[in-house]
Amino acid sequence: MQTIKAAVCHEFGAPLVIEDIQLRAPKVGEVEVTLHAVAICHSDISFADGAWGGSLPAVYGHEAAGVVSAVGETVQGVAVGDSVVVTLIRACGTCPSCAGGKPTICETPYDGDQGPIRTADDGMLHQAMACGAFAEKVVVDQSQLVKVPASMPMDAASLIACGVITGVGAVVNAAGLRAGEDVVVIGAGGVGLNAIQGARIAGARRIVAVDMTEDKLDDATAFGATHGVLATGEAPWREAYKALGGKGAEAVIVTVGAIPAYDQAPRYLGRGGKFVMVGMPHSGAMAEYEPVNLAYLGQGMVGSKMGDVVIQRDIPWMVDLYLQGRLQLDSLISGRWSLDQINDAIADTKGGKARRNVIMFNR
Repeated sequence: MQTIKAAVCHEFGAPLVIEDIQLRAPKVGEVEVTLHAVAICHSDISFADGAWGGSLPAVYGHEAAGVVSAVGETVQGVAVGDSVVVTLIRACGTCPSCAGGKPTICETPYDGDQGPIRTADDGMLHQAMACGAFAEKVVVDQSQLVKVPASMPMDAASLIACGVITGVGAVVNAAGLRAGEDVVVIGAGGVGLNAIQGARIAGARRIVAVDMTEDKLDDATAFGATHGVLATGEAPWREAYKALGGKGAEAVIVTVGAIPAYDQAPRYLGRGGKFVMVGMPHSGAMAEYEPVNLAYLGQGMVGSKMGDVVIQRDIPWMVDLYLQGRLQLDSLISGRWSLDQINDAIADTKGGKARRNVIMFNR
């Protein structure tokens, strides 16, 4: 076991504590990655606030990039010294979901209580989301990694691990958007901006961003939205209809976990349209729909976890898009922080103005 620094959650809703933890060596099929950057996702914050329960103490963080520093037996595809993106998508490769091309909903359970990390006094320490990346190093399954060019900035690479694949994938994979179709994206935060980028890259005719603030709508325009609608209006879907030439959208992407957004989402849809559920409300929160309208108009709804991606297929082309200047990553970063500043970075993220805050490790 080696000793590393990590931000540990001991109590839901309380500040994280920077402390020494123990990390074991990688076993068969596992890889140790020395992290250079980890972004703060709203899912990490929701978990740390107790929105979805879970074991404590725990190390959160799942949107990371670094360099491979050790490999276990049978590992293929990566070697010591490789630059990699670290995701939470741990896929067994053999269950029905994985075999059917849906590794994001792998059916093989993972017990984070029995993961590679322990407290300094050898007590249980939960590796959240199979990552535990609010730490100097991680040990993860090889299925969670994708190689990236050594020249790629690590802060930009870390964003691809979750927010980018979730937003772009929701449009390209889950919604199956075709060139010339119209899209409404509800929520112009980190994931929403990437959904907007995904729609632009996929050839959407019109992209309407819906958010609570003008500042976020300005951000949306910078990332490719053709129109912006304030959600604070009495009937914002009517404004969206006007922007779309008097019709509803073929796809509506809900990227926030707010119940009002889910309640209103079907109102933005056109005939035969589909709305994609991406944002994660707290457990127990309920939304309401009028099913007859969806049935009569041939509309649908579908959940999308991590953009329905296959990371070994989708991350390389997103990296190429970034290197070609067609996918914005650098401008998604609102601030760069040290591990010791993680609670300040979380507070800044909670403030609602940050696109993505990134924890940087001095290497």
